[in-house]
Amino acid sequence: MEEKMTMLDYVAASPACIRKNVADSVKLTQPLVDEYINGGYRNIWVVASGSSSNGSWCARQFVRKHLQCEMKVVTPFTFVNSENDFGPTDLVVTVSQSGYSLNALEAVEVIKEKGRRAIGLTGDLSSDMAKTCDVIADWGVGKETVGCVTKGVTTLALFFMLFALEAAQRKGLKTAEEVAAMKAQLTAAADIHEAVQKTWPQFLEKHYQQICSMTNAYVCGVGAGYGVALEAALKMGESICVPTGAYEVEEYIHGWNLQLTPNYTVFLIDGGVGTERIHQIFEGTLIATPKAFLITNNPAYEGEDKVFYIPCALPEEMTPLCYLPVFQMMSCIITDDLHRWDRHPLMRKMSKAVSSKSPGYVNSPMSKAKRAE
Repeated sequence: MEEKMTMLDYVAASPACIRKNVADSVKLTQPLVDEYINGGYRNIWVVASGSSSNGSWCARQFVRKHLQCEMKVVTPFTFVNSENDFGPTDLVVTVSQSGYSLNALEAVEVIKEKGRRAIGLTGDLSSDMAKTCDVIADWGVGKETVGCVTKGVTTLALFFMLFALEAAQRKGLKTAEEVAAMKAQLTAAADIHEAVQKTWPQFLEKHYQQICSMTNAYVCGVGAGYGVALEAALKMGESICVPTGAYEVEEYIHGWNLQLTPNYTVFLIDGGVGTERIHQIFEGTLIATPKAFLITNNPAYEGEDKVFYIPCALPEEMTPLCYLPVFQMMSCIITDDLHRWDRHPLMRKMSKAVSSKSPGYVNSPMSKAKRAE
């Protein structure tokens, strides 16, 4: 019988995946880069939900900066029913790690109905979406058989970063030397990721009583850190089962903070943008609740209580690759300790009544893994 893998196993496997995918960048991204260059596209629409949406948000600032274009991230249901007014120079990419998400498949149909080629990103080239799209790319996640995906988010963010670099070089926006230097930085992110895996459990243990007792939580970031906040909130909600909101840092104190009590938990993410203001808001939050934590790469705050310092000198738009394991590991460890993997019986009934996957998902690797649990 195949050994059952956990979220922590896939977090541990992520650095090797980062290194491999950076090394294979040209081949990995070629289907999407060819489509972008040959199609004469300018801006990019990413249609994705859940962790695929969050991974895209993690990469958005990198793509905007280095490919010098706009990147819009929209959920499939909104795309299908409300916002699908993309233009002739907009590359529309539908993303689904499993390749069986009904909302993603519906988005593909809308794109086809508009007479455009359907372009998909997936982790399963034998999936329904892979069979439906005109252009399909595997973003290099490999096998991941847990529902609360971790490696998939990190590798998707990396894929879009690599895509931006390869497309920028093809368009003459960056030289081969510039791209090589940035790939070296992305490879270095794998080392930082590994360092976080070693040091975060110690921080978690130090503040374990406060973190494991959280009942309501906020996660706040800005820029690339906002994508991390979105994924952190999803992970904490779907695993620990704690109601969690994700907000832009400054926006958080414009109303959302009014319900704070000493029982609330707040995580603030500082990747290098707005760092002084984020630290100020962190200190202010500590007045309302002792359960406030700052995740930062600013050495000026190293050693402060409730500050987890990550030695990361990478550009801000790359920091999600190093920050994601903080919340992925925390979510898995706390969920294990509190025995919260079992869902309410009515939730199981709801899942049967309102499916989010196409019928082919039943025989997919991820579905088989879930049934074996």
